[in-house]
Amino acid sequence: MIRPLLASLVAVDAHLLGQRPLPAAAGLPRFLREFLYFGVKEARACLFVVLFFAAVFTVPREGLLGLPRYDVLLVVALAIQFGMLAAKLETWDEFKAIGLFHVVGFALEVFKTSPAIGSWSYPDAGYTKVLGVPLFAGFMYAAVGSYIIQAWRLFDLRVLHHPPHWMAALVATLIYANFFTHHYIGDYRWYLAACALGLYARSTVVFRPLDRDRRMPLLLAFVLIGFFIWVAENISTFFHVWRYPNQMGAWAAVHVGKWSSWALLVVMTFTIVANLKHVKERIHVPD
Repeated sequence: MIRPLLASLVAVDAHLLGQRPLPAAAGLPRFLREFLYFGVKEARACLFVVLFFAAVFTVPREGLLGLPRYDVLLVVALAIQFGMLAAKLETWDEFKAIGLFHVVGFALEVFKTSPAIGSWSYPDAGYTKVLGVPLFAGFMYAAVGSYIIQAWRLFDLRVLHHPPHWMAALVATLIYANFFTHHYIGDYRWYLAACALGLYARSTVVFRPLDRDRRMPLLLAFVLIGFFIWVAENISTFFHVWRYPNQMGAWAAVHVGKWSSWALLVVMTFTIVANLKHVKERIHVPD
């Protein structure tokens, strides 16, 4: 069952990447066709996200076959990840980058859920909880990296007017550090957002939904991805995967201010992806 499914995914990818020019298509028919392919490619790029969060929403809170829910989710995440690697839907370099996302995200989770900080918590039991954080939690960050990596290939992405890589790396590092330091020396999120705004103001992402290149400001892409992560976070807390302090008695929507945090996290994630060798070749940095 698994092998035919993986073969089907490979066939779908070949179709999505092999579209020939359609000079006769114009007007509304072209728009509808491009919109359809854009949606299909977005859904395909979200393969890890969709499968992982499908498990998050369907695995009972009491777990399966005597295994706590958090541990079941770890098994599912590992199965999806190695399945994509085995099917060559990800390269080893991309796999290593996703592993880095997991480590970076898990370290942040450990800090944020520590008794001294208590930003949120994982209330259920699990054999694979380390320092109060289930090991599957890092995959929620890795899912963002997986989406960007898959979208890069499926949409034939290129970036024009990207800032120098050392500048992007510096801002990304400061963004990550601020998630820790704002508990002690103040929140500089908006200053960092202003730096990112200036740094990427001219950056444009070129993508191909069907057979023609389209363009979008890279900053808009960061904001949109951050929004959908915020939506997923609301759904996850509704299903009690984790909880914020104000959700202990009854569920409440995650504050919209978290949208900005997620958008900044996307900037950091994009910076890591942009340093992959085959991705870096498709990024234009002005002299």
